[in-house]
Amino acid sequence: MYKVLTYNNISVAGLERLPRDRYEIASEIQHPDAIMLRSFKLHGVPIPDSVKCVGRAGAGVNNIPVPDYSKRGIPVFNAPGANANAVKELTIAGMLLASRHICAAWDFTRGLSGDDEVLSQAVEKGKKNFAGIELAGKTLGVLGLGAIGVRVANTALALGMKVVGFDPLLTVDSAWQLSSSVEKAASVDDLVSKADFLSLHVPLNDQTRQIINAARIGLMKKGAVLLNFSRAGIADDASLAQALEEGKLGAYVCDFPTASLMNKKGVILLPHIGASTEEAEDNCAVMVADQIRDYLENGNIRNSVNFPEVIMPRTEGFRLGVANENVPNMVGQISSALAEANLNIIDLLNKSRGDYAYTLVDLSADVPAATLEKIRGISGVLTARTL
Repeated sequence: MYKVLTYNNISVAGLERLPRDRYEIASEIQHPDAIMLRSFKLHGVPIPDSVKCVGRAGAGVNNIPVPDYSKRGIPVFNAPGANANAVKELTIAGMLLASRHICAAWDFTRGLSGDDEVLSQAVEKGKKNFAGIELAGKTLGVLGLGAIGVRVANTALALGMKVVGFDPLLTVDSAWQLSSSVEKAASVDDLVSKADFLSLHVPLNDQTRQIINAARIGLMKKGAVLLNFSRAGIADDASLAQALEEGKLGAYVCDFPTASLMNKKGVILLPHIGASTEEAEDNCAVMVADQIRDYLENGNIRNSVNFPEVIMPRTEGFRLGVANENVPNMVGQISSALAEANLNIIDLLNKSRGDYAYTLVDLSADVPAATLEKIRGISGVLTARTL
């Protein structure tokens, strides 16, 4: 029986992917094999010795101390693309909110009172303050062409916009999905200088932190609209506030409120609802539950943020999974230990990613306890288990 510890309310659609005859799932459980969570912060939370993997029912993993889990040989899974449609739709909504001044117009209308004639006069007098622009014919710049960015770009094209994109790490899968009508920018600076609307869809890391700063805002068109459905730290709040006050930026739409931008001119702040749809929560939970189950039962790694993707069809034999530091002769040492136990290798797959590597081995017989301990004792081996 596998034990799964949950730190948030996980969609039932996801939990149902874990059969009750094999899995015990609870918010309080001793010696868990896996952890499932959404936004709960694991920083500072001790890692139980029994934990074999972590699944985040969402895309970002800023709430998980990934390096700590990596050092223990524990894959951290996420759900890239599972919430892409939800975030795409809210991004398009954000463009409409900003371009048509919908929030300010709504506030104005809610403040009116009187009979129909009084209301009609007030509306006709006040509507000139909310004249906007149409999206059709405008240029959308998309920074980051992953699952979300690609969908935003393609949808904007369907709305009649011109789209320019930039992503130095564009994957083959994303390239297949991206419309050929999307123009490629030469750099971030080139992208921001061309955009009437600039939409950010990149993860928050050392390379992207405050990638939109005073210098890049200075390159943007006067009155341009910036949309941030990535993370708050992607853009520099102080520079944004100044640019909005001076009229350099037309609006800033962000899904991550910060104290410095509350109630600022031209700022539309939403309460982190990009992925808050029933469909997205179901999709994320299902994807992560499937990944956790496949890892626990078969040792396969799919959509891990810290270990390589290793997927090997299961044979009729016995399986060994080893996570280790990415150092020379690791496969040789593992193979030697198996050979000493007269174990015949049916299939083997080894892949590395940065400082870490992972090996799956299918064998003709089960690995004796003494051999398993010998493999665990190899310098650089982080975890070794039979499946």
